Amino acid sequence: MLIRGKEEKRKSGNGMITKYVKEFNRHLLLEKGLSPNTIDAYLTDLQKLIDFTENRGMDLTAIETAHLEEFLAGLHDQGLSARSMARVISGIKSFFRFMMEQGETKEDPSSMLDAPKIGLKLPIVLSIEEIDAILSVIDVSTAEGTRNYAIIEVLYSCGLRVSELTRLRFTELYFDEGFIRVEGKGSKQRLVPISDVAIQKIRNWLPYRNEINIRKGHEEFVFVSSRGTAISRITVFHYVKLYAQAAGIQKEISPHVFRHSFATHLLERGANIRVIQEMLGHEKITTTEIYTHIDRHFLRQEIIEHHPRNKK
Repeated sequence: MLIRGKEEKRKSGNGMITKYVKEFNRHLLLEKGLSPNTIDAYLTDLQKLIDFTENRGMDLTAIETAHLEEFLAGLHDQGLSARSMARVISGIKSFFRFMMEQGETKEDPSSMLDAPKIGLKLPIVLSIEEIDAILSVIDVSTAEGTRNYAIIEVLYSCGLRVSELTRLRFTELYFDEGFIRVEGKGSKQRLVPISDVAIQKIRNWLPYRNEINIRKGHEEFVFVSSRGTAISRITVFHYVKLYAQAAGIQKEISPHVFRHSFATHLLERGANIRVIQEMLGHEKITTTEIYTHIDRHFLRQEIIEHHPRNKK
């Protein structure tokens, strides 16, 4: 079954192509263990390539490197960013490697493709004062506000992805030990310390939660909507932006900003980068190393602001 029920959208006139897409989807999900969002992006990009070949009356299995370069050039002309181009190329390479493994093609036409250089883009990070300002505008006299305060506190205190937070279950809370168990990308699990403050904010929310008629199948989720279903990512995005605007924060805010802030604040205060890698659930240390660049930027700003030679 295709992720997000988009099978019909991805069907082409060629039954074999539809078969390849289905098998590739299954390969990414079961063998590679990629997240639904990553798989959906790969399949969407693959459909663009399928449309490209069909418009030219070509067979996807007979495509050559020159055709792929033409396809990518067209995407570039449409204004696709370097980061998005890199994702498209990654998906294409994965597909043709899969096709070779299945014996459907003898050569990999994507092997000569090079991903575009992506400049270092530092994540947006909030200061502690900005996080406090966001929390201060939340009305904790209501069920909704109490829940949302707990959500933001957990996002920041534990460095969770929003998808990890929305799936958090009671069986994954170990308050006596001071940990929560998190299921991250590829269904990989990790233990993350949770602060006493975050624990208390969750406990403040539970009496309100107990008054909600929880729908069947959603009983185990910690954070639920007023309709009794697990809270959605869109809802979390909505409230984070709403509170940031109310607090006068001018930065482009999303739930992921609290994860960035979590890692950056730990690094600024001397935490070992390997420990941060474990808590964030990064498979590669190079992913975590982005925060060392943020830390250097922070130190430079501190020197510029406080060094006597920079005083006017």
